[in-house]
Amino acid sequence: MTTAPWQTAPEVTAPRRTSPLVVLVHTITFRQARQVVPAAIPVVAAVGVDGPGVVVGLVLAVTALSLLFAALTWWRTTYADTPGAVVVTRGLLARSVRTVPNDRIRGVEVEAPALHRLFGLVRVRVDAAAGSVTGGDEEVVVDGLTRAEGDRLRTSVLTHRRSGAAADPSAPPLPEEAPAEEELARFDPRWLLYAPLVASYLAVPLAAVGALSRLLQELPPGLRPDLTGPDLTDTRVLLLTLVVALLLLALGAVLGAAVVNWGFRLVRRGGSLVAVRGLVTRRHTELEVDRVRGGTLSEGLGMRVVRAARVGALVTGLGAANRRGQVLPLGPRGEAVRLLGLLVDDPGPLVAHPPAARRRRLARAIGSGLVVTAAGALLTAGTGWWGLLAAGVVLTVLGVPLGLGRYAALGHAAGPRSFAVRSGLLVREQTVLQRRAVVGWQVRQSLFQRRAGLATVVACVGAGTGGYAAVDVAAADVGPFTEAASEPWATAGGPEG
Repeated sequence: MTTAPWQTAPEVTAPRRTSPLVVLVHTITFRQARQVVPAAIPVVAAVGVDGPGVVVGLVLAVTALSLLFAALTWWRTTYADTPGAVVVTRGLLARSVRTVPNDRIRGVEVEAPALHRLFGLVRVRVDAAAGSVTGGDEEVVVDGLTRAEGDRLRTSVLTHRRSGAAADPSAPPLPEEAPAEEELARFDPRWLLYAPLVASYLAVPLAAVGALSRLLQELPPGLRPDLTGPDLTDTRVLLLTLVVALLLLALGAVLGAAVVNWGFRLVRRGGSLVAVRGLVTRRHTELEVDRVRGGTLSEGLGMRVVRAARVGALVTGLGAANRRGQVLPLGPRGEAVRLLGLLVDDPGPLVAHPPAARRRRLARAIGSGLVVTAAGALLTAGTGWWGLLAAGVVLTVLGVPLGLGRYAALGHAAGPRSFAVRSGLLVREQTVLQRRAVVGWQVRQSLFQRRAGLATVVACVGAGTGGYAAVDVAAADVGPFTEAASEPWATAGGPEG
């Protein structure tokens, strides 16, 4: 992928423009005009906003600027899908040509926000190999296509990618056949009840409350509502307020999960995994099956209580891509395990880590509590104040189940075609990868790990976060595990026991 305007895009024969209706969408949302808002604030402050005429004039001026910028952006933006690459050209004064070769395309997502759906438009995102652009920008976005053109562009990009036409541009196009569709998963509305146990969904109502609070603070004093809170000095009122707040928080999490995941459906269509979801913004995500190298099974602390989990696909070159790689946003653990087994072979049961790993987890968990306890003991002996000592004892006691929980989360396994690693307490994540996904191994040993005969083994892969660790493995097991999880070359340079 390139962003330099002086580089020539390959085989750009018929550049296209998006639908003119996108000008209205960007005008309404002030997408381009937002860039001039910081510069306009001092002008507005100097002029003042006294009187309705000034307010109406400001609104009309901002709307006119938004319309002008949206129209210029539309006029100077073109795109083309050639047999060799996808090319997007934009910019009024500084022209930018962004090119994504077909062999670096990892997936295509078609999304339709509410306003786009009103005008019959969609937005197409083409995911490229991670790290191809400085700053982590891994996608090309074509905004404002009609639904039919969005489907055509998605199909064209993936067809060019699979057919290998980039190697032989003169070859005739392959005949298009309607691929068979196999449904892999469908979201059950009852699974929304798991949402209050997921931190990311709980953050939705909290963010909404924060945004509303900031909005009220920005209003002029005369327009602010006179809100008086309940008398929290009354114990019954305090308890009732807490119960109502928790219920509203849970309801907000459920609504947030419904907005994002409503109608979720995962199917295998030809050589692609296709996920469709969304209530307000409808998203259509397509990932190549041949690029899938494994998957992750994530279980938060609350989710483990009700045996729920989430599943994400690890796709070569796609980076973390938590949203676009998600193949089960939320559901029962049994369903998640079944779906993970469809992505990658089950390597078998996890192997528990040695007792030295448990001692290390416990020592790290209660270490801070012991330090606070020692400081509290000295303070109690000198001044008689025992508050710090009590806090240290509580931290030490709580550290025991914390350390045991962190140890229980550890595990690894190696099968004939895949391997797995697991760790984490608040969010326990089990990663299962194909053996062919490994491009290297990294073995780390701290001073304390060497004394305990332990090591941390990191599988370096070209998908997901790029590295997945088996923490505190017995040093003697590093060689056999890496060899079983990849090839005999992995044993070279292993740690000494």
